[in-house]
Amino acid sequence: MCHHQDCPKKMKLDHSVSPDDVDLEATDLTDSDLYAHGDPHAVWTAMRHRDPVRWQQVDEDRGFWSVTKFADVDLVLRDHTLFTSERGTMLFLLGKQDPAGGRQMAATDPPRHTRMREPLRRALTARNVEPYRDAVTAAVRRLLAPAVSGEPFDFARVMMALPMATASTMMGLPREDWDHLTRLTAMAVAPGDPDFAEPGGENATLQRAHRELFGYFHNVVRQRRRNPGDDLISLLMDTEVDGEKLDSGAVLSNCYGLILGANVTTPFVPTGAMAAIAGTPALELWRSDPSLFHSGVDEALRWSSPANHFMRYAVRDVELRGKRIRAGDAVVAWLGSANRDEEVFDAPFTFDVRRKPNRHMAFGSGPHYCVGHAVARMSLKILFTELFEGFDHFEIVGEVEHLHSNFVAGIKSMPMTMKARSDALDRYAALTPC
Repeated sequence: MCHHQDCPKKMKLDHSVSPDDVDLEATDLTDSDLYAHGDPHAVWTAMRHRDPVRWQQVDEDRGFWSVTKFADVDLVLRDHTLFTSERGTMLFLLGKQDPAGGRQMAATDPPRHTRMREPLRRALTARNVEPYRDAVTAAVRRLLAPAVSGEPFDFARVMMALPMATASTMMGLPREDWDHLTRLTAMAVAPGDPDFAEPGGENATLQRAHRELFGYFHNVVRQRRRNPGDDLISLLMDTEVDGEKLDSGAVLSNCYGLILGANVTTPFVPTGAMAAIAGTPALELWRSDPSLFHSGVDEALRWSSPANHFMRYAVRDVELRGKRIRAGDAVVAWLGSANRDEEVFDAPFTFDVRRKPNRHMAFGSGPHYCVGHAVARMSLKILFTELFEGFDHFEIVGEVEHLHSNFVAGIKSMPMTMKARSDALDRYAALTPC
């Protein structure tokens, strides 16, 4: 088990450590350094094999249960009568009462959650997001244009800008704000990362991110009240639950949830996939066989599992694999572990573009299954289409750096080179300097 300065520089994404060799007593799953420098998959594998429902005491007053098996993760996320979302859904809220409980979709249980979610669910179906395809394609081409030179460029940093192009377009946010919003959302999901942290530490970083994001959306909502449109923010403002429109606080919380959700999932899937298979036969197989395109995207989602965890609280006493979970106990469902469960996935540590079926949980499970999954899938399919049609000879040429975050499994820096295909140069000609 690695600890800070003794850790290797690159997180291992292969299954190279025996479950018996991992010291679970020395493991702290809240520690963001584990995800930046260590190997959480080795820890999760050891837990699945040896202690799949495990208690971790964080400090004198706080602790939580970890569930790491696919079936248990599914149960915790699916059954709101046993496990509630309304007290907090991420570890940084452990021991605190989530102020968004009952107001933000992610922190609200059915049946109210279902009624809050329905207008967005309809707006974000595959059919309804299709009109945004051209805008997303244009954004992807702008992002990839620097690679045409053949010089090294940071693929991971470029990908972190991808979801904002889609989400901000659908929310009606001006392009000049996208970079700032991308940084604020990175601060919110990785407050301990040195690239995003404020001088005051993690709490100061979180507070600034929340304050500025909520302040930003407060101004946007005020403008929308004067000039409503057909964007997602206007839709939230018109949403009625139990005969009443959402109040301003609920609208702001859901704007925050939408922008955060977009920036958690989409950017880290292509980066994680390329880190695993760039320069290997698996990538060439995926790129050259159109019949494998969709299964490859699903495998990229399973492999990357960008949302590490979601937290719930037990509504009443529950017994799970012989462990008594008491009412009020926090329970953390580790999605990255569920997506490597050997009982569900054959050869789970192999990136298999042919994998079918692929019941991954990259978008969660149950009533909180990602409401923007169709948008994310469209963005990923456009991105991989542009990569495979426009480029070949992909090579990682520098150090791969992972986010310091226990919530997001993501690569924040990955220098790459790739060669533009001659038959695709025209699509980038207007986007690259002469």
